Amino acid sequence: MAKVHITNVVVLDNPSSFFNPFQFELTFECIEELKEDLEWKMIYVGSAESEEYDQVLDTIYVGPIPEGRHIFVFQADPPDTSRIPEQDALGVTIVLLTCSYRGQEFVRVGYFINNDYSDQELRENPPQKPLFDKMTRNILASKPRVTRFKINWDDTNGNSEENIDGEAGTSGNNQTENGMVFDELAMEEPQDENSLVMPGNENSNSLAMEC
Repeated sequence: MAKVHITNVVVLDNPSSFFNPFQFELTFECIEELKEDLEWKMIYVGSAESEEYDQVLDTIYVGPIPEGRHIFVFQADPPDTSRIPEQDALGVTIVLLTCSYRGQEFVRVGYFINNDYSDQELRENPPQKPLFDKMTRNILASKPRVTRFKINWDDTNGNSEENIDGEAGTSGNNQTENGMVFDELAMEEPQDENSLVMPGNENSNSLAMEC
């Protein structure tokens, strides 16, 4: 059984300027004390063509974790624009939030991002060289994709991938061009367009996703 359940994710400061920090408020529950840290990463996908352009925006360690409910804001600087191919600067890309325990990733939440110019004239006639300081970043907060992994919480021997329904394996229909796999999350009505509430017991006020 998973020992950590992500119960809510809120995308803060969205939409925002491209150069503003990413901010996510994460709520999770720990069903028993964890002696070691949870490792959280935020990853920006620079191109759908190759993982070579993925950037780890930040890595933080949270722990040891007592039993109970925990909330924190995960903030990271925007990506290094020199590492983003010019042809991929505009349009749709992905930001990933991952969490690992003892080196084993057990959940990955992905959000699609739309990068576009705020100025109508630039949208209609985009310059050949991207002007990142003129761009707006809009995270599609209401449409997350989630991949879960079974792990050994008490040792480091292996893990396996699960979809949101708990069935092993992946579906080719959910595979992105760069090979990452997401499963669409069924959601309760969010508090606002930037708030994601994970599904859970319909009789409970504390909704949870079992990882």
